[in-house]
Amino acid sequence: MTPELHGKHVTVAGLGVSGVPAARVLRGLGAEVTVVNSGDGERERAQAADLAELGVRVRLGDGDTLPEGTELVVTTPGWKPSSPLFAAAAAAGVPVWGDVELAWRLRDRDPARKPAPWLAVTGTNGKTTTVRMLASILTAAGLRTAAVGNIGVSLLDVVMGETEYDVLAVELSSYQLHWAPSVRAHSATVLNLAPDHLDWHGSMAAYAADKGRVYEGNRVACVYNAADPATEELVREADVEEGCRAIGFTLGTPGPSQLGVVDDLLVDRAFVPNRQQQAQELARIPDIAATARGGDEGPPPAPHNIANALAAAALARAFGVEPAAVRDGLRAFSPDPHRIEYVAEVGGVTWIDDSKATNTHAAEASLAAYESIVWIAGGLAKGATFDGLVEASAKRLRGVVLIGADRALIREALARHAAEVPVVDLDRTDTGAMAAAVREAARLAEPGDTVLMAPACASMDMFVNYNARGDAFAAAVRELASGDGGHDQDSPRH
Repeated sequence: MTPELHGKHVTVAGLGVSGVPAARVLRGLGAEVTVVNSGDGERERAQAADLAELGVRVRLGDGDTLPEGTELVVTTPGWKPSSPLFAAAAAAGVPVWGDVELAWRLRDRDPARKPAPWLAVTGTNGKTTTVRMLASILTAAGLRTAAVGNIGVSLLDVVMGETEYDVLAVELSSYQLHWAPSVRAHSATVLNLAPDHLDWHGSMAAYAADKGRVYEGNRVACVYNAADPATEELVREADVEEGCRAIGFTLGTPGPSQLGVVDDLLVDRAFVPNRQQQAQELARIPDIAATARGGDEGPPPAPHNIANALAAAALARAFGVEPAAVRDGLRAFSPDPHRIEYVAEVGGVTWIDDSKATNTHAAEASLAAYESIVWIAGGLAKGATFDGLVEASAKRLRGVVLIGADRALIREALARHAAEVPVVDLDRTDTGAMAAAVREAARLAEPGDTVLMAPACASMDMFVNYNARGDAFAAAVRELASGDGGHDQDSPRH
């Protein structure tokens, strides 16, 4: 299966965290490599200079034209299928692979090394958390593993590196799956499906179909979300190896061939000798300690993080991991920042940072985790609508503080579906608005409430990224806790 690349003329579409490793790997395998990139900024020029030293040609400022003589295109994930470059490749009969497809085809290049199986995770939300939970469980089982892929670790670098792995925990985006038709995972999951990236895919059906590619050719288990019928439908449509099983996960009591929750236990009725009558305890809900709180204090894990843990456990169990390793891996797991992260308790009010909730689906899951909420929301809507989110969450809202460029869209949805909820509309998009939002949230909150920063929007109208937004929120909460938060006497209320 390993492709013959020596002397082949390969065009790499895009630089960045995927394109640069692809160009280096291809050149190292003896290919004649040209990189095309629409941008022509300072960073791109620096990357081009580094690649030029390896003998890679880089064409900046023109990503539409297919270089003459191209025999293969390797694309980075962000390039839309409708890009003129791909139309030109199709017209010339030139195949297009993603960097993940290239990694898959190169994984067995060395006959002396057995390629590591892939346990693959995709979904609209929760991918990174689930992959990192999975890697923690696999590590607790004594397996050599790594969390790779869309999580930020290049699959190409891992496949071509010196380290040998027993198994890889692989996060795959819909972009990556679109360009990876040959990937065949040991087992895989689609965590959930909600409208996202539709400008790239063109439709919800196309987006779902690309997500569903993760199930193609699965050998042992296709893990689906029993609460999201669309994920089960993708399993039904997948062409898998004979004997591959459909395994559900649920926050309720599991049926046969499912993992679920009984009281405060995570239990397995899929990978047990008699799944009709037996269940195996895997862990307790408090074992998912770090996913929603700092240390031993704070709120219990959010429901969607329990679901993530069940999905990770299902993939690990499909790989033969023992129950004790599931428990130990979940206990050892430490989440990335800004994912429903406990910040502090101040005056009986709990403060939670979920800046990573950049779309309505993620925000709805976050809001469902708490009973009485002061919600900080707003930013760049990316074409989203908010009626469904507000209607589903209205009964939990003590108050709302709105920030960001598209806050009016959320305010209008609140007026339609939660008119009785107090709303503070901060008419500002500077970074200092977060401190004002925290002060206003503190005024609205009562002991026992949770102040939840789950914006349901992207951050780039005010911050460099969601990390910077979360950092600003946490800093403002710490300032409040120190007693130096101050007060705005003229904050607008509606």
